[in-house]
Formats: sequence, structure tokens, C-alpha cells
Amino acid sequence: MDTKESKSIPLLTPCKMGPFNLSHRVVVAPMTRQRAYGYIAQPHAKLYYTQRTTPGGFLFSESCAVSHTTKGEQVEAWKPIVDAVHAKDGIFFCQIWHGGRVFHQDQPNGEAPVCSTDKPLTCKNIYGGQFTPPRRLSTKEIPAIALMGVEIHGAHGYLIDQFLKDKVNDRTDQYGGSLENRCRFAVEVIEAVVKEIGSDRVGIRLSPFADYMDSGDSNPEALGLYMVQEMNKHGVLYCHMVEPRMKLLEDVFECTESLTPMRNAFKGTFIVAGG
Repeated sequence: MDTKESKSIPLLTPCKMGPFNLSHRVVVAPMTRQRAYGYIAQPHAKLYYTQRTTPGGFLFSESCAVSHTTKGEQVEAWKPIVDAVHAKDGIFFCQIWHGGRVFHQDQPNGEAPVCSTDKPLTCKNIYGGQFTPPRRLSTKEIPAIALMGVEIHGAHGYLIDQFLKDKVNDRTDQYGGSLENRCRFAVEVIEAVVKEIGSDRVGIRLSPFADYMDSGDSNPEALGLYMVQEMNKHGVLYCHMVEPRMKLLEDVFECTESLTPMRNAFKGTFIVAGG
């Protein structure tokens, strides 16, 4: 494809995202690979990510779980991968993630997974088994969960989404009930990360229309708009939303909703992923 032709295709035109100059608008979204044996990034990931790197291109790591027992070997394992992407002039962000009640039952000290609720998931996990009943987080614990990273995973039925969605969140304290209360945890996480690394290096991924992992909402558009307004207040670099083309993995249906209201309301860079 010649330069003249590429300039006529919007996706292939350059754009500026905060302090970053992107050579095109095609972004490699975070994709869980389930190949990190022992919870550590493997050497083969270097090839995987560099194959998808273009000069000035923007790509994300797969979800990296946050834990109070941070392991230094995780940092050491990622260094050569990140260095290889940078060597090809790629822009590489890390997605941080907490699964909440979707996490595996094999927790430190035999503890139960944590969630906004103590309601167990009714669906089966990817191996065909049952999920472990979660433990409801106490209000004293919630401020201590301060995530550090670049893209905060607030989508697809994981911990932050479990607070956002009224199908899951049945709390009666300041983290449940009203839309403002259900979004409080997500906003506090954004505030904590922005405080640590600056708003120009923080984004969040949301899926307001999805019902994945029993995490649906009665008014997804209102939820999405509220979160966009909160992100604007904190000067978040980008909003990464999932198109409402599907609600469950096995569902195929005609899409009637749109991300357009959220896109129009957000002041930063708006990134869209497929269903």
C-alpha cells in the first residue's frame, strides 16, 4: 500500500494521544493468552508482542493480575519483552486486572476470592467447573486496593465491573445502591493510579453493555456516561470501551445500542474494541 493510499484511510492516519504520537489508529487490545506458567511472563511472549509491534503503534499487554504479594520475578520477566517492543519503536502499555469472584479458588492462605457481593457465580468456569463463592470486601479493605499501572481493567465481569453493575452489586453501604455509589470504587481506583503515575499515562477499559460472568446492568448507557464524566474530571488519557455487539460469549444478536454518546462526551482519546 503506497503512502497516498494510506493517507486516505482514517485508521492508518497518525494521531496524538496525550504525550504519545501514534503513527496510526489501529490498536492491539489486551488479549488473555493463559501461557504464563507459574504466573510469570514466558520468553515466547517476546516474539508474540514484537510480531504485533509497528513503529509508533499502540499495543497492550495481556491482563496482569494485581496482588498484595507482588513478585519481583514478574518485573524481571517483562523487562526483555518491553525492551524488545521499544526497540521497534512501539508504545506498550500494561493492563492491570483483578478478577474478583472470577478468580481461581487457589488463593493465598486458602482465602476466598473477593467481590462487591458474596453471591457466587452461577455459570461454569472455562474448565467446566464451579466458581468458588466469594467473600464480600469490607469497607475497611476497599481503600487499600490501590492499583498501579496504565490500563485499569474495569470490564467483563471482573472486580471493578462487579461493583459497577447492579446485577451483581447488592451492597447497602457507600459502594452500592445508587449509580454514584456503585461507581465509587472504580473512581477511587482511578484517583489512586493517577496520583501515582499521572493522568496522562492512565486509561481504563469498560464494557457497560456486556453481561459476561453474570455482570449485567439495568441502564448501561447511563453507567457508561457517568464513568466517562468521572474520567473527564480526572483527566484520564483514554477511555477503552467494548462495543455492544454481544453480551455473552455464545450470543449473537442485532445490536441496537451504541457507544456514540460516550464517545461524544469523553474529552480524551476514545478507543473501541469489538464485541
